[in-house]
Amino acid sequence: MSVAFVFPGQGSQVVGMGRALAFAFPESRAAFEEADAALGFALSRLCFEGPEGELQLTANTQPAILAASVAALRPLVVRGARPDWVAGHSLGEYSALVAAGAIGFADAVRTVRRRGQYMQEAVPVGVGAMAAILGLDLPAIEEACREAAEGEVVSPANVNSPGQVVIAGHAAAVDRASERCRAKGAKRAVKLPVSAPFHCALMRPAQDRLHQELLAVAFHDPAAPLVNNVDARVVRDAETCRDGLVRQVSGAVRWQESVELLAREGVTTFVEVGPGTILSGLVRKTARGTRVLNVDSPESLEAALTALGAEG
Repeated sequence: MSVAFVFPGQGSQVVGMGRALAFAFPESRAAFEEADAALGFALSRLCFEGPEGELQLTANTQPAILAASVAALRPLVVRGARPDWVAGHSLGEYSALVAAGAIGFADAVRTVRRRGQYMQEAVPVGVGAMAAILGLDLPAIEEACREAAEGEVVSPANVNSPGQVVIAGHAAAVDRASERCRAKGAKRAVKLPVSAPFHCALMRPAQDRLHQELLAVAFHDPAAPLVNNVDARVVRDAETCRDGLVRQVSGAVRWQESVELLAREGVTTFVEVGPGTILSGLVRKTARGTRVLNVDSPESLEAALTALGAEG
């Protein structure tokens, strides 16, 4: 049995995430305490109690999801579960690298806090947009984006699973591309409630700022190989891990390809570690026949440990 731990990104946040784990397991509680200390404010309270409006701010959401993911990871590892592979969706790549020992948790928390700030500040609110295109293949979506650009930016941002691609760019260009996708046969084109157009060329200013931050962070070769977002390829060394985190800010999240690669590499069990089950659904659509587990509560932890055959 080959196991991949996969970690969620922005959009999985919910008030109350991690609270039951922190009450049940001292190692989960310690993760939140370390995140609070790294940031100098009570991120844990924001995760556990909200308010939702504050949790939804990108600069808060990103470290909050990372902390909740590590709080789910630690009791899993303490009880004997180990990944053969790691991967994460966008922000989740930081959680994956923490799991693989490639980056320290406190460094990751501080870095993703600034990542969120830089991504939010790169584009004034209202200038950019994102939309989910459902039921249309990627080449047709790419063509629609080229036709709709008209000198503006619009491109695939998240290639999530067969039939689910998110596009991002200037708001008007995203609207035009959405219309063209519908004309080409898309089942739906749904504008997303996001505050910035992530993973497109408009994020280059954020990428340049984050690059300077990441140069100051210590990286190590990952203990388990990573499949990264921006290339959907296997990464085994520290500098390539760092480089991938830089380029993913403006690059598309190639999640479907990442999951397909893991399946080709022999992964038979995917464990989504962190809040929600968004990735579980995407994996099921992409790697049919694999086993998909999730860990975001004491109950789901016990179920995953039983399925993995680890010590409870």
